[in-house]
Amino acid sequence: QVQLVESGGGLVQAGDSLRLFCGASGRTISSYAMGWFRQAPGKEREFVAAITGSGENTDYADSVKGRFTISRDNAKNTVSLQMSSLKPEDTAVYSCAAKGGGLSRYPKWYDYWGQGTQVTVSS
Repeated sequence: QVQLVESGGGLVQAGDSLRLFCGASGRTISSYAMGWFRQAPGKEREFVAAITGSGENTDYADSVKGRFTISRDNAKNTVSLQMSSLKPEDTAVYSCAAKGGGLSRYPKWYDYWGQGTQVTVSS
């Protein structure tokens, strides 16, 4: 079992930056691909970014490409999401997730999920 806990969310203004963290416990996550997803009120959960276990490969949703950066520190069992040039439409609950195998944009393939952290971007 892997337990995931997100942190770093908050209220920021458009154009600001924010860094989210996902800490894992219970098992080392070095063999897991990690993803960030978000869900805004009344909307479906959507893919944001993912990174392979080694950190060599990443994938981003078009809506965040060039603004967000996913990274991981396997020694610390953590994953981060650096968000820059934030927009009001980035407002959502952001969750990290872990899966065995390679990258995926589909939530159904992820085995473990955190509770999420709220990010609110004001205009």
